This record gives sequence, C-alpha cells and structure tokens, in this order.
Amino acid sequence: FFSSQYTADRASCTDTMTDSVGFIGLGIMGEGMAKCLLKSGRKLVVWNRSAGKCAALSADHPGAVTAVDSPSAVLAACDLVYCMLSTPDAVKAVYEMEGGVLAGVRAGTKLVDCATLAAEDMVRLEKQVTERGGRFLEAPVSGSKGPAASGQLIFLTAGDEPLFEEIKGTDLEAMGKASFFFGAPGKGARMKLVVNMVMGTMMASLGEGLALCGAAGMDCEQLLKVLDLGVMSNGMFRLKGPKMVQSDHAPNFPLQHAQKDMRLAGELGAQLGLGLPVAAATNAAMLAAREQGLSDEDFSSVYEAQKKTKP
Repeated sequence: FFSSQYTADRASCTDTMTDSVGFIGLGIMGEGMAKCLLKSGRKLVVWNRSAGKCAALSADHPGAVTAVDSPSAVLAACDLVYCMLSTPDAVKAVYEMEGGVLAGVRAGTKLVDCATLAAEDMVRLEKQVTERGGRFLEAPVSGSKGPAASGQLIFLTAGDEPLFEEIKGTDLEAMGKASFFFGAPGKGARMKLVVNMVMGTMMASLGEGLALCGAAGMDCEQLLKVLDLGVMSNGMFRLKGPKMVQSDHAPNFPLQHAQKDMRLAGELGAQLGLGLPVAAATNAAMLAAREQGLSDEDFSSVYEAQKKTKP
C-alpha cells in the first residue's frame, strides 16, 4: 500500500545518539539519500568502503555526521541502520566481512536494506539478521541519482511490516515520495526487478529508435518531439532523449547496474517458467555496450552500441 501521512514516531538509537541513524554506503544513491535524512533533522553515523565519502559528508555537515571505521561500528552506535550498496557482491562482502554488518547485529537492531538484489538474496539477508536477534526490512528503491538527491524515490518494501510502519512517515518520507509494502521477504526485490526490467526495455527501445532515425537521415531531435506529443510521452524519454542525442551519458544509473538488473529479471523469469524475449534482447544490447567500455556510463549509453549494430 501507499503512505504519505507524516507521523511523529521516530526510530530509536542509542541513548547517546537519540536522533541518529546509521547509514552504510555513500555511493551514487546513498549519498543523496543520506543528505535527505540530514535535511530532515537526523544525525548520521556513517561508513563507506571509500572513506573519503564519509569525510566529505562530515565536512559538509559538521556536528551532524559521525564517521566510523566499520559497518559493525555503525550498528553498535545506532539501532536503526540503512544500507545502500551497489551490487550483490558488494552486499555480501560488506555483510560478511570482519567487522561487517552481520558482526554488529544484536537484539534491537533494525536494518533497512535498499539494494537491488535477487529475491533469494534478500531472503538470505533477512534470515541472517533475524537469527541474530535483529529485524529486517528490504526496501529497494525506484529512482536514480536525481530522485535520491531530491527525496523523490519510491520505496518497494517487504519483510518486517511493523518496522515499515515505524519509518514510513519519517525517514522514508524524507527520502522518497511514495512507499509500498508487498508482504513476505523477497517480494520487494521481485517488484524492483520488474520495474527495472520495464525501464531497461524502454531505454533500449528509445536507443534503437534513435539509431534507426539517425541511420535513415532523419532529425533525432524531431523524433523526440513527436514522441513527446503522443501516447508514448514519458518522463524518462524527456530527460534522457536530448542527452542521448548529444552523447551525454554522465552516470545517474550506471549501465553495469542496469544490465545486472536485466540479468536478474531474466533469471527470475526462468525460475518461474516464463520467457522474457524483450528483456533478453535488452540484456544482450546492454552487454554489447559494456563490451565497448561503457559500464560506468549511464544506462542510456546502450544507444552508443546500438548505433553500431550490424544486421
């Protein structure tokens, strides 16, 4: 369900950091999310794999950010902790490393994980956390760098419903424009993969359309205007299309992460006995772009490979 009602409930942390929450992962998404929490009045205890991000955030918000030297130290300082890590491998490493997330879980820990993972990975994390006495809410987000910075994310949650109820009107409202709860662990992850699969196929379709338009000697900017005036008008085409025409692929959602999500969506379809040929073609196009060295560019850079595709 959707919630936008603000409540006065605040998640508790240790007595010495009453208004503080933990935040692990200050990358493209996490940095913006953390800043939104700071704007809402939260104080943060943070850790990131590259310490420079923590130092910069602390310098920009003196007195409101405490950097610590391990994920477990974040959990020791705060009951409520948000994690936003970039890949399944990064999540596994940060959870299971010495001094990692799992080493810090205790009775009273409330962990909210915002990564995009396969459903079975979220189910595993939920089990690992709860068997150590903690509580776990999966909360992957729909939205990229811009929405993360402006507090316009959409939270797709599952797992501990009372924890969702506790934070939906405070922290989730500070970081997002909408929050949904889908039920048992893994269901938030599944919804996120469906959402990103649709978004990825739309991007590949736009890229292929621009490639064909250009190859046919037509004006790609005029194509974008035509699309925007009809039923296919949408925010992503308006945002990404003009940048694609200019070969501007500054990363908001890196191609390597988009392709990872297409792969995971395909794997989910295979598990369920459902063929996803459009998603498979999009995954192949994204892999081709990655092979051209575009992994760290925005997922719109799939267009650069599509312009070079031969019959």
